[in-house]
Amino acid sequence: MLNIHNLSISFGGEYLFEEIAFRLNAGDRVGLVGKNGAGKSTMLKILSKEQEPDSGQIAMDKEVKIGFLKQDIDFVLGRTVLEESYEAFTEIKKIERDIDRINAQLAERTDYESESYNQLITDLSDFTHQYEILGGYNYQGETERVLQGLGFVREDFDKLTDTFSGGWRMRIELAKLLLQNNDILLLDEPTNHLDIESIIWLENFLKNYAGVVVIVSHDKMFLDNVTNRTIEISLGRIYDYNKPYSKYLVLRKEIREQQLAAQKNQSKQIEQTEKLIEKFRAKATKASMAQSLIKKLDKVERIEVDEDDNAVMNISFPVSVQPGKVVIEAENVGKNYGEKEILKDIDLLVERGSKTAFVGQNGQGKSTLAKIIINEISHSGHLKLGHNVQIGYFAQNQSEYLDGELTIHDTMINAANEKTRSKVRDMLGAFLFRGDEVEKKVKVLSGGERNRLALCKMLLEPFNVLVMDEPTNHLDIKSKNILKEALKSFEGTLILVSHDRDFLQGLTNTVYEFRNKQIKEYLGDIDYYLEQRRVDDLRDIEKKEKQSKTVSDSKETAKQSYENQKKLKSLNNRLSNIESKINKIEKEIKEIDLELAINYDQTIAEPGFFDKYQAKKEELASLMDNWEILQEEIDSLA
Repeated sequence: MLNIHNLSISFGGEYLFEEIAFRLNAGDRVGLVGKNGAGKSTMLKILSKEQEPDSGQIAMDKEVKIGFLKQDIDFVLGRTVLEESYEAFTEIKKIERDIDRINAQLAERTDYESESYNQLITDLSDFTHQYEILGGYNYQGETERVLQGLGFVREDFDKLTDTFSGGWRMRIELAKLLLQNNDILLLDEPTNHLDIESIIWLENFLKNYAGVVVIVSHDKMFLDNVTNRTIEISLGRIYDYNKPYSKYLVLRKEIREQQLAAQKNQSKQIEQTEKLIEKFRAKATKASMAQSLIKKLDKVERIEVDEDDNAVMNISFPVSVQPGKVVIEAENVGKNYGEKEILKDIDLLVERGSKTAFVGQNGQGKSTLAKIIINEISHSGHLKLGHNVQIGYFAQNQSEYLDGELTIHDTMINAANEKTRSKVRDMLGAFLFRGDEVEKKVKVLSGGERNRLALCKMLLEPFNVLVMDEPTNHLDIKSKNILKEALKSFEGTLILVSHDRDFLQGLTNTVYEFRNKQIKEYLGDIDYYLEQRRVDDLRDIEKKEKQSKTVSDSKETAKQSYENQKKLKSLNNRLSNIESKINKIEKEIKEIDLELAINYDQTIAEPGFFDKYQAKKEELASLMDNWEILQEEIDSLA
């Protein structure tokens, strides 16, 4: 389906990757992995033809359609969620406009016998046929199904996209891609802004996807559940195996161990041969043997061992001053956004040195409470900070606050004070920004590199309480582990919002579950919390909640009054009757259109033809209006 041959690209004279080659085949679900800055997002941009490589070729069939979910997206303001999602169907929307235009002209014109009127009817028939073939009668329902799978509810559909956060806009963009029937899907960190229920839905969607999927992700479980192939970019090379991520890691480790063992044996043989050469050189009678061994040695292909990129961040979070024993105290805290209540009567006591996890579904108020704690948003109730408390805050979208036009170095210098300015270079080095790299503009950095820079910048301010909202978004797996160890060693107070079980394991000693506007305390780590909830994983809680909701909904449906059920049955019968009439009249109109196209003169010669034709169209329009009214009534009762 797509061939990549001898692809190379460099920045500032250094190769990101050099002369790499691979092929993407139908059914491949590829996990594209590697460290932050290794070139994963760049590779996706090249595959999507958004960026040109320095050299090499990409060959694909002309009709292949590629969809690309980028980390940074732009939206046209003023569209609703549905309107923006319908942009996925450009061809269908164009035909809709053409059909509307022709119908408007047919309604206005009275020159029924003219050639141009006849042409309009022919065009309408052609467009209607194309519309049906392209799925014009199904795309709205399909759009709603995908949006709901990604976490939207029906009340969201008519809201403007401007009112949604970047994460929710990313979901709309993802919905558009999934609706487009692309042959190749390129997804850059698709799970970063999804809750677990939506991740599970996306996994199932991608497992059944017929085309090629290339995914950049640092979510091990997601990669293992979706992919059947892993391509790692490391130190300018690629390592390509038909295995999901975890199995690939095991296989690559085994291969590297085999390479090391083979290289060790070969080195011994070479050493022995070199000793013989030196020994034979000293004797005139053995000189020819020495030359023969030298030639033999020159022909030996030296075994190479796959290089590992072991460069890692060096992070520590120093405590500024010792705070009081009670760090945060909240009483009856609540938060409403308009009529929507997010949190209600929250009581919370956080003591010095504790490490706390906030868990729960998206929209349950975890980030909201974090923002209340740092005094970013207003609230009801009382919340006070303890003596000497200094808070460091890492927002879920922290990297978005960075100025893309500044360099890495200038970003740090601008945020530093007299005490920390001299340490900026060393701090950047600890976060793997070294040498000339610090002169890169922020806008060219990958999502993971921006997160690293945001973490580094945060350390310029003193703190003894650290509030972090999804800090592992965009971070590669090695960087996640380094951050986790740094937080384990942090002697201050930690509040961590996360849905990453691997990251939370062994890191916190208290868990607060956010659910139904309330919080519930579990005095233990994430494993203790899961044990108490009688599940193996955070994902299982999502599934449990969904099943519980389904059961609840079923009970609610069962409680509907007899009159409601009777009314619903009557409405459905009427709807079915109207649908039969609509189908019959549509068929009759289609037959007339066909007759007009084939034998125009004879058809229009029939007495009262155009009056009858117009009457049928008006009857159809009336039936369609009645159908819509009935359907809305049924939806309200269903």
